[in-house]
Amino acid sequence: MRVLGIESSCDECAAAVVEDGRTILSDIVASQVPFHADYQGVVPELASRMHAEWIYTVAKRALDQAGTRAADLDGIAVTVMPGLLGSLLVGLSFAKGLAWSLGLPFIGVNHILAHLYAPRLDTASPPDYPFLGLVVSGGHSIICRVEDFDRIEILGTTIDDAAGEAFDKVSKHYGFGYPGGAAIDALAATGDETAFAFPKPTLNKGQRRYDLSYSGLKTAAIRQLEQYRRPGAVVSKENIAASFRKAAIDILADRLLKAAEDTGLTTIVAAGGVAANSYLRSLLGSKKELDVRFPALSLCGDNGAMVAGIGCKYLERGEHSGFDLNVSARVPLYRSFGRKEA
Repeated sequence: MRVLGIESSCDECAAAVVEDGRTILSDIVASQVPFHADYQGVVPELASRMHAEWIYTVAKRALDQAGTRAADLDGIAVTVMPGLLGSLLVGLSFAKGLAWSLGLPFIGVNHILAHLYAPRLDTASPPDYPFLGLVVSGGHSIICRVEDFDRIEILGTTIDDAAGEAFDKVSKHYGFGYPGGAAIDALAATGDETAFAFPKPTLNKGQRRYDLSYSGLKTAAIRQLEQYRRPGAVVSKENIAASFRKAAIDILADRLLKAAEDTGLTTIVAAGGVAANSYLRSLLGSKKELDVRFPALSLCGDNGAMVAGIGCKYLERGEHSGFDLNVSARVPLYRSFGRKEA
């Protein structure tokens, strides 16, 4: 089964062809980063307009690279939640139109579940279910128990800022570059991670054992830098970046390892943009008692391959979406403390 995956949830216009839910035949990502860099963040209206301009060409390139005609596809998968409404609508409208014109089934998929599926692509030994999932993508930071490709139990999530948001905001404040996560990771490589002893959140130790919080760390790094400087430490962009990166990733790792200990799950799958962070990969990779899986670096960010891959599993099961399907900017339970949606 060959499936075309369409991803347009934020600022990456992506399409890919995946065979049998495992083998990537093509993976095209047209990045809008240069167009949003001046604003140090994604401008939703600009993003949706660019998706509308690019989506046809990106999908055609994916088909050409895969050596597949549109008429030879077995189905189409498209991200429908969560994300920017305008951007999501462009991808869904294109997928609906193409599916209708070709008489193909199509399926709308959850962006977060697609990220968790990414480590199953192009590998001879995909992780067995159940496993512990860490999704650190855009505005989401989620620790979950993954029972199957379409079934997860949220164990912990952010109560305020997500990790990716904190990286972006600190980077923007200091002018480190955009996107913030990659800029801070690059600067941190030559910095002293002990220069600043940034605080870590203390949340309720009972039911909030796996929840995350980044507003305090963000405020400390931006507004209270001198308060947390180690005596004699040099105030440099490399040292700020290294110290912030360590604190931010240590928060994730602490909660994640607690969840592994409590659940008894020894397989961990990390996915999403922050899963490309070199310190996170090194830290979790050092836990020899755990089987830690990361996607290829090219599959950490938003991409069409993960959408096509998980879409294939739905279509194989006989599921498909109707043409009345709509998009959703938020998904319930992806933020904590009683918020109805996020």
